[in-house]
Amino acid sequence: MKYHQINNSLFVENRKNFRKLLKNNSIAIFQSNNEFPRSGDQNFQFKQNADLFYLSGIDQEQSILLIYPDCPNPQYREVLFLRQTNDHIKVWEGHKYTKDQASQTSGITAIYWLADFENILHSIINYADHVYLNLNENDRYLHTVSYRDIRFIEQLRQNYPLHQFERAAPLLRQLRAIKSPIEVELTQKACDITRDAFLRVLQFVKPGVTEYEIEAEIIHEFIRQRATGHAYSPIIAAGQNANILHYTDNNQTCKDGELILMDFGAEYGNYNADLTRTIPVNGRFTTRQKEVYNAVLHVMHEAKKLMIAGAVWNTYHEQVGEIMTEQLLKLKLITAAEVKNQNPAYPAYKKYFMHGTSHHLGIDVHDFAGRYTPFAVGNILTCEPGIYIPEEGFGVRLENDILITEGGNIDLMANIPIAVEEIEALMNA
Repeated sequence: MKYHQINNSLFVENRKNFRKLLKNNSIAIFQSNNEFPRSGDQNFQFKQNADLFYLSGIDQEQSILLIYPDCPNPQYREVLFLRQTNDHIKVWEGHKYTKDQASQTSGITAIYWLADFENILHSIINYADHVYLNLNENDRYLHTVSYRDIRFIEQLRQNYPLHQFERAAPLLRQLRAIKSPIEVELTQKACDITRDAFLRVLQFVKPGVTEYEIEAEIIHEFIRQRATGHAYSPIIAAGQNANILHYTDNNQTCKDGELILMDFGAEYGNYNADLTRTIPVNGRFTTRQKEVYNAVLHVMHEAKKLMIAGAVWNTYHEQVGEIMTEQLLKLKLITAAEVKNQNPAYPAYKKYFMHGTSHHLGIDVHDFAGRYTPFAVGNILTCEPGIYIPEEGFGVRLENDILITEGGNIDLMANIPIAVEEIEALMNA
């Protein structure tokens, strides 16, 4: 791995918390993600199943985690199964975990090769009353392609049709939303790397550079600092491209007088940062650009004040919508009559600010958490208001990552320049 080894106390504690939520005499099984083919003889870069990583720290394909706290054989209460290396794998693929390394990474002492899985599972599963299995239950995901978890579930149902199967995902949704101090540190590291990439970009951008050259500057800084790479496909959107919310072509030239909306973040140790900044190509905002930018910044500052433990998702987003409405009225983008006569299901502000203000952040960029669960201490959420004006040829979005605390919140990106004066000063230094 590029990143430094993570203290295995994180994964030991995560498993401890997970075990507390299991029904008595339950076994839980987690599979690594698939390896996906890219071409005739290549796979896409492997990305570990977030839940398996959360519980074990193992970042390798073809791995299985078994947890059975009440197993009558103490040897099998926590077991990792790994792909056994051989001379061919050593030559063509390189390093794989040894049993000792896997134990040091995960804090699990019982490490077996994958070939032993079926025999060991069959020797103990009939003693369990409940079998917890995992699926991707992120409500942003719609299942269209079969994957390793689904195939494994089908196999178990066929082999053990009378067993009581349970869903592991609701337990992980509850646990993963609350970040431990080590998880906060890893997220902060990703944010700090992202900050350095942004500072690099501020020194690089000028009229005539291309969006893809800016993307190259960002990934250079990420890899230089041991990040795995991009947390998600970066958006480098100059001019009118900023009005395409998920623009990722990044192939246009940045012109004098335009703004560039940049949405990117580093992944470090499988934890993610998510930053958005909007900067002027020539280093100076026009009067109108500045007005819109400061309106978005005002909404961001006010939204952050609402991000406290106990805040309810829908109420929070409605309150942010009211703040945005005030700013759009001042910018003369909407009228008082439009607000008065608006459809409550699609308020007037949605014409210029059509997405949500926040999402959970963690091992997944849109992290696994309850959409209807109030904000809680330990949540890390984005705060990302924006105003998009196709008729004026630009859009502005600003985004920082916020940790909910007992006393309010902490901005994990507070050290990343955001004020107009800061941006202009750094670009013209």
